[in-house]
Amino acid sequence: MSLHVAILQIDITYGNPVENQKHIERQMKQLESLEQVDVVVMPELWNTGYDLTRLDEIADPSGEASQSFLSRLARQYGVNIVGGSVAKKENGKNTNTLYVFDKEGHLKKEYSKVHLFKLMDEHLYLHAGENKSHFELNGYPSAAFICYDIRFPEWMRTHTTSGSEVLFVVAQWPTPRIDHWKSLLISRAIENQSFIVACNRIGSDPKNSFGGHSIIISPWGDIISEADDTEMILTGELDMSIVEGIRKQIPIFQDRRTDLYE
Repeated sequence: MSLHVAILQIDITYGNPVENQKHIERQMKQLESLEQVDVVVMPELWNTGYDLTRLDEIADPSGEASQSFLSRLARQYGVNIVGGSVAKKENGKNTNTLYVFDKEGHLKKEYSKVHLFKLMDEHLYLHAGENKSHFELNGYPSAAFICYDIRFPEWMRTHTTSGSEVLFVVAQWPTPRIDHWKSLLISRAIENQSFIVACNRIGSDPKNSFGGHSIIISPWGDIISEADDTEMILTGELDMSIVEGIRKQIPIFQDRRTDLYE
């Protein structure tokens, strides 16, 4: 009852979807040297970076190229893919959209970021999503979130009260607030009694630097593995058998007073 995860902590070329796709491809080839991988996780906006002013030119129309690419990789390597997120344009709107594929290459979930980050001008160029992010991988109930989402504990709790046991996070989290990144993720793991698998990018763009420190955290808040601020593939094993016991030992979901929370 384990999930073996691999996080692609990479740099992203600003505004260059073709080069970024090639870079993802090179990283995936390195998986052949790893003993076992069930799930691969990629960073936020890996196709364009935060080149938001040019999204009408470089965003993926209907997400078709990104879906085709990720589906092929899932089949080729026999892995589930939490495909970071991409800039997608459809019906005159641009979104920050995440795709999840199973190892047969079937689309399991499409989720667009619901909390737009004004400090990086997302609200000026992107439209917020409206839907939740539940899905299953290898039979385990999961959910996915994009960067700023983790500052909204009620949004993540909405998914764990519906059963999610693994919370995937994809991000471009800036270096100046990297301490918040780690602290928030540990808190989200403990309060939701769920595994956290969080992928952040490294490198910089014309306005920001990004701090890496992708991380895998247990439902007790223990760090299973953590990256530094260099490009790497971070791996870890999630022992899914422990979730039920932890939730029984401290039954927070049963003890909630929802009658007082409104």
